[in-house]
Amino acid sequence: MKLRQCLGLVITLGFAATAANAADWQLVWSDEFNYTGRPDPAKWAYEVGFVRNREAQYYTRDRRENARVENGHLIIEGRKELFPIPSGQGRAAHYTAASLITRHKASWRYGRIEVRARLPQGRGVWPAIWTLGDNMDRVGWPRCGEIDIMEFVGKEPGAVHATVHYQLDGKHRSSGHKLDTPKPFADFHVYAVEWFPDRMDFYFDQTKYHTFRIADAGAGADNPFRQPQYLLINLALGGSWGGPLDDAIFPQQYLVDYVRVYQQKPATGEAQKKGHS
Repeated sequence: MKLRQCLGLVITLGFAATAANAADWQLVWSDEFNYTGRPDPAKWAYEVGFVRNREAQYYTRDRRENARVENGHLIIEGRKELFPIPSGQGRAAHYTAASLITRHKASWRYGRIEVRARLPQGRGVWPAIWTLGDNMDRVGWPRCGEIDIMEFVGKEPGAVHATVHYQLDGKHRSSGHKLDTPKPFADFHVYAVEWFPDRMDFYFDQTKYHTFRIADAGAGADNPFRQPQYLLINLALGGSWGGPLDDAIFPQQYLVDYVRVYQQKPATGEAQKKGHS
């Protein structure tokens, strides 16, 4: 492990304990990107195609131009290019990017999910760090629940967003907050959620800027935030929130320094809980 990452791990562990009222955390899953080439296939899968929100990008699978690891970082690159796609998908792709997911590889219920990243910038970029319920195929969205740890849109260059989405009484509900912060794309920052049985706390570096009460999404085990969720890290372009694209900005790189998932150590005498399903 690189020295800066060793130091970062010590700092992060200390911060996590402080941020969660001195809770005793343990690291249960991570990718430090201390290698070169494709993202680790044991940890990451891909979304493929035109997926959601009328976004302009075609998500590619295992394509180095859009997702690769080098110099200690995961690089997700958005590109303006004509990309041939399989027939029957309705239109040609004029933009490409990548969406990396842990689906069917790792998911978690409760804990601290923490990503240190430097965001892309420019009109139309829409990078995100988020989770979806493991049961999405069975129950659909938003009933599966969604936790947006970080969203950034280039048309709002001085803000980041944290939001949760869920279904209650048959209707889509959401709870979120925008944090005003100058040029979040200018440097690396830590984006995190601390997810407990009673609440979620959202962080930008050491600033907690949103809290959501789990009970607000419903009573009982059907509450999606009492179920495991898997992680997504993606770079969307344009779409319903990203808005019009400025072709002059491309290519744009979304750099991820590390991804770490912590869970609280069980109390003395308790059985060790599994880190992922």
